[in-house]
Amino acid sequence: MSEASRSVEASGKPSLQGSPSSLERLNALAAQRIAIEAIDPEIDGGRFPAKTVVGETLIVEADIFGDGHETFDAAILYRDGHDGEWLEAPMEYVINDRWRGEILFSVNGPAQFTLIAWRDLFAQWAKEIRKKIAAGQNVSLEITEGKNLVQAALDDPRDGALSRTMADALSNAADEEALLALLLSEDTAGWMKRAAPRTNLTRYDKDLPVWVDRKAAAFSAWYELMPRSITNDENRHGTFRDVIERLPYVQDLGFDVLYFTPIHPIGKTNRKGRNNTLTPGPDDVGSPYAIGSADGGHDAVHPELGTIEDFDALVAAAHQHGLEIALDFAIQCSPDHPWIKEHPEWFDWRPDGTIKFAENPPKKYEDIVNVHFYRGAIPDLWYALRDVVLYWVDHGVKIFRVDNPHTKPFPFWEWMIDEVHREHPDVIFLAEAFTRPKVMKRLAKVGYSQSYSYFTWRNLKWELEQYLTELTTEECRHYMRVNFFANTPDINPVYLQTSGRPGFRTRLVLAATLAGNYGLYNGYEICDAAPVPGKEEYLDSEKYQIRIWDMDQPGHIKDDIRLVNRLRRENPALQRFLSLKFFYASNANILYYGKFDPATSNYLLFHVNLDPHNVQSCQFEVPLWEFGLSDHASVEVEDLLQGNRFTWHGKTHNLELDPQTRPYAIWRLYPPGAPRP
Repeated sequence: MSEASRSVEASGKPSLQGSPSSLERLNALAAQRIAIEAIDPEIDGGRFPAKTVVGETLIVEADIFGDGHETFDAAILYRDGHDGEWLEAPMEYVINDRWRGEILFSVNGPAQFTLIAWRDLFAQWAKEIRKKIAAGQNVSLEITEGKNLVQAALDDPRDGALSRTMADALSNAADEEALLALLLSEDTAGWMKRAAPRTNLTRYDKDLPVWVDRKAAAFSAWYELMPRSITNDENRHGTFRDVIERLPYVQDLGFDVLYFTPIHPIGKTNRKGRNNTLTPGPDDVGSPYAIGSADGGHDAVHPELGTIEDFDALVAAAHQHGLEIALDFAIQCSPDHPWIKEHPEWFDWRPDGTIKFAENPPKKYEDIVNVHFYRGAIPDLWYALRDVVLYWVDHGVKIFRVDNPHTKPFPFWEWMIDEVHREHPDVIFLAEAFTRPKVMKRLAKVGYSQSYSYFTWRNLKWELEQYLTELTTEECRHYMRVNFFANTPDINPVYLQTSGRPGFRTRLVLAATLAGNYGLYNGYEICDAAPVPGKEEYLDSEKYQIRIWDMDQPGHIKDDIRLVNRLRRENPALQRFLSLKFFYASNANILYYGKFDPATSNYLLFHVNLDPHNVQSCQFEVPLWEFGLSDHASVEVEDLLQGNRFTWHGKTHNLELDPQTRPYAIWRLYPPGAPRP
């Protein structure tokens, strides 16, 4: 303890003079007079970035308050990158010391924001003098105080613009009445807001990170296929050149991402046969997830698909059709993968010297082995996997769906995604992780742009409302963007197995209109659903054989797919996941919700019959209150399926949905004053 700290006056009382460190802390605390708390978004105290999209508004909220009855003001400071120029956006008081503001980033990549707040002496003066005037009190001294505040801003303005005009107006005020009118004018209030010193300016003690994605990270429609099945003969392997011929079909359906399962050489050791049999025939093609053979590993293409030059031609052709190619990044290896001989230290070996196959007891996957990420594998394996991604980026791929990322270390993903983003911030990663909720969310935090979700198994009205409310209102909305795949090569949902064509139409509309990102695995358009008995798996799965597809067979739903993808492109409300709102419909089998974009006066309502077998009817409420209208008001409506227009009078209406003819309804509202197309 220092002498200064121990010093005592003759009276026995401690000295008021503290140590230098104590004085520094006193001054620091005194300067930070205003509390800035409960910032939203602030992910794990700023450990991880919130996510937004170039050109899309990010709403920031915080509790901001101070002692006494002072008047405060606040703003958001934000910038692109880590060393760009700080910009400022105003915040507005909401209620109960809660403030809100909006910012918008213009560059794909890292960004930052923080908050500042200060005592607004002039606004406090104006509030108090108005009360005194209303009470009939003499305010001569208060007028002088107000003039002094303006003069202080003129002597040392933060913003010199219009200072001369204000100085002239102040000096030309002929009498006290004119001076008071000047001081209380809106022009003076606006000038003081820009120019006056910010008393007790307080800055939040962290610069919070944001990751700014390109739009496709938040709004995309995926179509998944296996290139080897793009053939008209199951004895002829499809090629990249065949896929080029299929591009107009995918474009016509309205998709913008074409996603391939792994395209790499397939191992022969323990190759799986049709329907996952362990006794394959000599002509069985094996699973594309058994990656690696004498022809190469993760940076090679399966020879029967073509060459890397053929793949480059496919990527170029896809771009001409408005499509991006997405690749599956599956880290597991076939026992024939070159890495096993080149880097045995990357793998696990059994006591008898044999390699350990992938297992999820009691399941055993003899055709693949897994790498491990530590011990002798770090750092070389990490570098190798990063370089695999960068290799495909160099070949024009900017979107990757990652297989089972939850079985690999979080630190690896955080490092690898950051490494890729340092060179290519426009790369998008989709986490295929049907896993525990907190694990799924952690993957989103460490850098994944999109996430698979539980949508595939949310079929009941209460399940969908509860799950979507979580995704759109809880903290995860700031970092986890879902991609609602209605089916995958691995998952043939029970609902689709038993629903027939109506169920496929229902789940399509739900996926495409509830989420910003959604996807379909080919065969969905012809309602393919034959299961392995008792399992959520496809019979005659493409994972183990080449299949021939007739997408024009009777009963297809291609018109529905074209419709929803067109509506998604045309309606800004469908491009805003967080705009989702659920509304009242009296039937537990009818899901009723809306997507609103006030900035473009785009207001959509949806009714979906969740029962694929029976006609369902309901009474529902038109959300007139959303537009400030009374329960007896009227609103113009456009049926986006039929194209006709009419008017709903009043709040309560009735609707019937037949799953065979019309399992869903989509309406656009035109409230009074909204522009008509």
